[in-house]
Amino acid sequence: MKTPPGTGSLPRRVHAGYALGSLATGAFGTVPGLLLLPYLTDTLGVAAGLAALLVLLPKAWDVLVNPVAGRISDRTRSPWGARRPYLLVGGLALAVLFASIFAAPFGNGSAAAAYVAFAFLLTATAFAFFQVPYVAMPAELTDDYAERTRLMTWRIAVLALAILVSGAIAPLVVTAGGDGVAGHRWMGLFVAVLIALGALGAFLGTRSAPTGTAGDSEPTLRAQLAVAGANRPFRALLICFVVQSAGVATILAGVNYFAAQILRDEQSGPTLLFVCFVGPALLVMPLWTRVGARLGKRTALVIGSLLLAAGALALVAAPVLPPVAVYLVVAVIGVGYAGQQVFALAMLPDCIAYDTARTGRRQAGVFTGLWTAGETLGLALGPGIYGLMLQLGGYVSSDTGTAAAQSDTARLGVLLGFTLIPALLVAPPVLLLRHYTLTPDTPAAPKDDRVEHGAVPGKKAVERHEKGTITP
Repeated sequence: MKTPPGTGSLPRRVHAGYALGSLATGAFGTVPGLLLLPYLTDTLGVAAGLAALLVLLPKAWDVLVNPVAGRISDRTRSPWGARRPYLLVGGLALAVLFASIFAAPFGNGSAAAAYVAFAFLLTATAFAFFQVPYVAMPAELTDDYAERTRLMTWRIAVLALAILVSGAIAPLVVTAGGDGVAGHRWMGLFVAVLIALGALGAFLGTRSAPTGTAGDSEPTLRAQLAVAGANRPFRALLICFVVQSAGVATILAGVNYFAAQILRDEQSGPTLLFVCFVGPALLVMPLWTRVGARLGKRTALVIGSLLLAAGALALVAAPVLPPVAVYLVVAVIGVGYAGQQVFALAMLPDCIAYDTARTGRRQAGVFTGLWTAGETLGLALGPGIYGLMLQLGGYVSSDTGTAAAQSDTARLGVLLGFTLIPALLVAPPVLLLRHYTLTPDTPAAPKDDRVEHGAVPGKKAVERHEKGTITP
């Protein structure tokens, strides 16, 4: 029997257990974006443009898979609830497949590039079946508006830790393993262990949590898009987050290149950049929680986003700044990133809860499936955009395991892809948030506009919602 969502505080063990899943999402969201593009260009000798395409296409495929995963998890009935079985099965499959990406059984050349693309596609599919149910859970764990923020704060704190551990240590594991193909194989195994620990922790840690009830899902992607499109706050938040995710992913994709070509520190530079990026994020998380409580989630999201964009733009001056100043600016970016992530993810369950109150249906999987599809698209576009900047700048690939000497034009592409492009992707989308006005006091739709017998929102309800007569 499923336990309905609670209205008060969740036990700390549930907070911690749920948050552990971010070890898996953080590692997979960070390491491919950080190391896969340079692995292809500087170890396997793949041209920058083709490498960008190989990184983009498997995650673009995931955009189609995520809504399917959401629909399947919505329909799942098990003693463990609708979502938890996927934390275990999807998470362990993700760990094994991740290690396979960097196994490199074919050495260099086109066969190696094709293998990486295929292994990455399978891994991204497994990630969809872990990530979508995982993100759907908060809306079913509690109906409390503030409690969802606390739950997301725990999650983002662990996410920041996962990014720090995976992003900072993974390059060191590559070096310790002998660089090149051998070093990347060891790194793949290291990250696979992190993913497995996160999946098991989330599965076991949420065993006593309320599971709520997952309602019937829409049968087609078109119907899912119609449901989500009728939810104006979700629509605005999703578009904003997708574009911003592309900006963040562009920064991640450029870390190794920026460290080697701009900071001239190929060995310790990537690790120092990650420590400066994620360390402050861990420290300021409680501060962001207070900012959100005082100013509201939307305002806090705007502040975090603008801080992130301003820091990225300031790094345009990195070639003439001392390294210590560069690392301090990266710390500012990390503070903004923490706010941008925690409030976007805290606002998503509010959109889902609003839709449940408005339509009478609990369809968390539909919204989280589309959300993770959009996030995946953004994270895929980031390395693609960065690879395009490298290609336009004339970046020279290498199959030696170390970067080749680059021209000034190529170094300019490295710099702008890490600074100006992310700033342009993160700041302007906050204008879309003027359509997001959910608050703790937002009323639900009138009873006569709620959906009966599983139908999608009626025309009258949607029209009143879009005109603002139902507070969005």
